[in-house]
Amino acid sequence: MRRNIPAYRMASGYILLILLAIVQQFFVFLNVYLEQSYTGAEFAFSIAALAALLIGLLLPLGVSVVGVFVFLVGYFVWLSTFGRLDVLAFLWILLVPANVGIAAVIKSALIRSKIIIQRLAELEQRTPQVDLDTALGNKEALAEIVVKQSNLANRYSEHYSFCMAMFKIDFLPLVQESLGSQRYALLLQELSGIIQTQIRYEDYKFSLEQGRFIILCPMTDHDFLQALADRIKLALMDIHFLDRNGRPLKLVIRAGTIVYQKEQFSKYKDIDAIIAALERYSETDLIGEYI
Repeated sequence: MRRNIPAYRMASGYILLILLAIVQQFFVFLNVYLEQSYTGAEFAFSIAALAALLIGLLLPLGVSVVGVFVFLVGYFVWLSTFGRLDVLAFLWILLVPANVGIAAVIKSALIRSKIIIQRLAELEQRTPQVDLDTALGNKEALAEIVVKQSNLANRYSEHYSFCMAMFKIDFLPLVQESLGSQRYALLLQELSGIIQTQIRYEDYKFSLEQGRFIILCPMTDHDFLQALADRIKLALMDIHFLDRNGRPLKLVIRAGTIVYQKEQFSKYKDIDAIIAALERYSETDLIGEYI
């Protein structure tokens, strides 16, 4: 919510600025209509009102405040010495400082928005790669972990290995249509929670687009992998979730697995090839050995 404050202030500033310009033009034309004249002094103050916008945008706030004070003092001196008191002459006292103030508000909002954008860009580079819908690791995090695990498995091949499994929602377009965007996001959160309850603390969990989840399990026995994949798949399909019409959702989940092979060590740097292999094996619910 706080991130929207600068944008809200900026939008409010622009609205007030437009309203001030309308009021300003109205009284200028009203004065011309009543007096049937438009003097050089009135023209100069009209230019000053526009220049006040630039002052508020370009100069620091302290300088702008001093400038407004100097303007007010000088304007009162001019008005008491040479000026003629009428409605338009009185309004310049309000309009010029108001233009400076609103321009300063817009400038402040622009600066804060720039700072927020810069901080978000820095956070995006420094924070772990996380899928926003499920709070699981995303594709970039998966690629990094796979490279680390494959290096470990290659270095300590006699004692260390790992397996990977993909779980994907079948008939995804029909599921998305029956749920809608909001309930589909809730479904992804529910599925990610189920996966986390089915695996060990040291296992890795990832979420990819198109309704796909991947787990990476270090030191998992080849014979146990199929039982693990079947257990997770059944738990995912057993979810109790209602579609937007209030009817129980029937999910079909497909699973594909890969066991690390030392002779294919160089291929584990290509995360797209690994994902494609998992996709292929998920079509037949098989345990694969080759990427």
